[in-house]
Amino acid sequence: MAGEFGAVLRRLREKAGLTQEELERRSGVSVSTIRGLETGKRGNPRMTTVRRLADALALGGEDREELLGAAVPGFRGGGADAAEASTSDAGAAEAGGPHVGAAPAGGPAVTTPAVPPSASAVRAAPAEAAEQLAKAVAARWQREEEQRRIQDPYPLPVRWKPACETLTDHWANIRRLPPGAPSAPLDLSGRLEGIAETYRSVPSGRLVVLGRSGSGKTVLTLRFVLDHLRTRTPAEPVPVIFSIGAWDPTAVTLRDWLTEQLTRDHPGTAAPGTGRVSLASALVDSGRVLPVLDGFDEMADGLRRPALEALNATTLPLVLTSRPAEYAAAVAETDVLTSAAPIELTDLTLDDLDDYLPRTTRKTDRSDPAAGAWQPVLKKLREPSPDGSPALLATVLSTPLMVALARTVYSDTPEHDPAELLDTELFPGVRELEEHLLDNFLPTVYRPSRPGARGWEPERVQRWLGHLARHLTELKTPDLAWWRLGHGLRGSTRTLVTALVTALVIGLVDGAMSAAFNGSLAGGVLDGTIVGLLAGLMFGLVHWFTYTVTGKDVQPSAVRLRIRGRPDTTTWRAGPRLVIGTLGGAFFGCAYGFMVGLLRALSQRAGPASVLETGLVNAIVFGLVFGGAAGLSFCLLGLLETPRDIVSAVSPGSVLRADRRTVLVRLCFWAPVFGATVGLGAGLVVDLLQGHLGRLAMDPMASLLLGTISGLGGALGYTLTLTAWGQWCLLARIWLPLTGRLPWAAAAFLDDAYQRGVLRQAGAVYQFRHARLQSRLAQGRRRG
Repeated sequence: MAGEFGAVLRRLREKAGLTQEELERRSGVSVSTIRGLETGKRGNPRMTTVRRLADALALGGEDREELLGAAVPGFRGGGADAAEASTSDAGAAEAGGPHVGAAPAGGPAVTTPAVPPSASAVRAAPAEAAEQLAKAVAARWQREEEQRRIQDPYPLPVRWKPACETLTDHWANIRRLPPGAPSAPLDLSGRLEGIAETYRSVPSGRLVVLGRSGSGKTVLTLRFVLDHLRTRTPAEPVPVIFSIGAWDPTAVTLRDWLTEQLTRDHPGTAAPGTGRVSLASALVDSGRVLPVLDGFDEMADGLRRPALEALNATTLPLVLTSRPAEYAAAVAETDVLTSAAPIELTDLTLDDLDDYLPRTTRKTDRSDPAAGAWQPVLKKLREPSPDGSPALLATVLSTPLMVALARTVYSDTPEHDPAELLDTELFPGVRELEEHLLDNFLPTVYRPSRPGARGWEPERVQRWLGHLARHLTELKTPDLAWWRLGHGLRGSTRTLVTALVTALVIGLVDGAMSAAFNGSLAGGVLDGTIVGLLAGLMFGLVHWFTYTVTGKDVQPSAVRLRIRGRPDTTTWRAGPRLVIGTLGGAFFGCAYGFMVGLLRALSQRAGPASVLETGLVNAIVFGLVFGGAAGLSFCLLGLLETPRDIVSAVSPGSVLRADRRTVLVRLCFWAPVFGATVGLGAGLVVDLLQGHLGRLAMDPMASLLLGTISGLGGALGYTLTLTAWGQWCLLARIWLPLTGRLPWAAAAFLDDAYQRGVLRQAGAVYQFRHARLQSRLAQGRRRG
């Protein structure tokens, strides 16, 4: 079945003169899915996918019937029959039932046996995984809403109105009307508590939320996710917030990027789903994820137009947020977001401020319990004044961001009087008032008298946060990922620091072990120096090629390791692991052995021929030994890998701790296995080659020493060079604090900044509370 459908799809695609990438843009079906269907690796395609491919290929008549017939045995006819098949398939998909093709049309129903609710359930049931994902998303954003004090004392009133018609698609497209049907605009006006209903009133399922800086777009998306999940039916997709500012549409497709982000923030979705693809990919491709794309305006210059074009090439339901100017500029360059209904957030009113700000302060007048520091200021805002000070402050306090900052600076600190905001000599304009609130936010939340707070020096905090803000600005992303903190350094600096620290660590281990075994301190120092320098050079080159040349990022592990019990492993392919491990180990072993042989032969003042022969012999021995040991170790590590639970809480701290545990388990496993294999393998290889190369000799003590040093050195080099936690230790815990750009307790500092409201959590990464705050801190860093 899969092979027949793939052959038909490939023939019809080639007949239409389309590449797989062009078919992706027309249909919205990812290239990986199309490739899998054509090669037969993905069987039983869903009818919704088949119809989208048929529409993209503009199939009609016999060609369309042939494609549908290849997907559904016994299928005949189109029109209503096709719609009925699509409806049946959609219901089966949402229930986690069989795919299209599970039973002939009109034949007896065939059901897939239910999978017990266990760790293996997600391997075969994306519908069950979607329900687990919904629980995880709801729990995460509920905690985040509490952390941001959105409900304290109540959410600021965020309202909206329909956006201008120039940013709106044809209402017939938005309402999904057939050709010729009369269309009229939808009434999309509303307020925060009705955002989920507003979205559901849009038939296309595409909504654009526009609002100026600080107008409450991010809070609106958070409330939308929670309200949508609270009233969600199993047939509806799970809303997931993605920071679209981190997407490069010229480098990765939307679906692939969504899959990557979903795997990052929910590592359990890295587990294999149906069709030999990850569960994250299955969830995205099957339409079980509703992307809530926050921060279109935060995308790098030049990327918003291709991003909008990529979004228009898909039919995915989505929610997109942006500042109006950036979205309008992208629309002017290409087109509006197809079938999307845009709304625009409105300003807060004086009545809103009168209701909100007095309830955020302590009561100061016993004779008048309702009195507070804000009452005189709010009264002034309603009075006309020749100097215009009330109008300036009212303009500044028309956005939730500035109201929140004003609350932090003045309501939460009794020693500050908000009446100073009316001083036009200090603040002659709106910009000065806003910068005053932004600049005083950090000194307020890091004030020494703050109860229960850790004593960070405000000046150092300003410098550290300024470095982080500039780091994100240079990387052109809002996501502050702990595993990428070292990416603010030049690639050459990163490689040099990695090589030097790795050389020092391995050299100390080798020197200490050699001195202990041989009883010679001088010999241990010499051997440690040689081995450390060579290991640092080799691991530095590996790191440089892996991350600097290829441009890849070191990522936290998406799996965990289980030593005891039988793990529910990820899809394990022994062949690739064996090849990669063997080739990598052999390359390192040959280079390491050749260089060690040369140096030692030269130290013994041997002749040129003998020096070359010794180097080649060592290269052969070490290449065979290290290649076999690395290949075996990688394969055994694969047997211990098991996917994480989808519903487990994910935060930057939890991901860091989980990656540390995984790396330490690998370290404890790698060292003895790799060391024992190298030690025993070296003796075996020497014995096998003894008849051909009589100069070889290795006593048991030498094999033991080689195995011990190789196990510890190899494990430490791998950890420091090629793992996210190792790079975190090298750069964020050593180099950046050493150069004054971060504190020594970097993880504690980031978590403390989150607790104080300077940072917010977005899954596995931090973000600054607002882009305005990040920009202001980055400017201060540049000025310093």
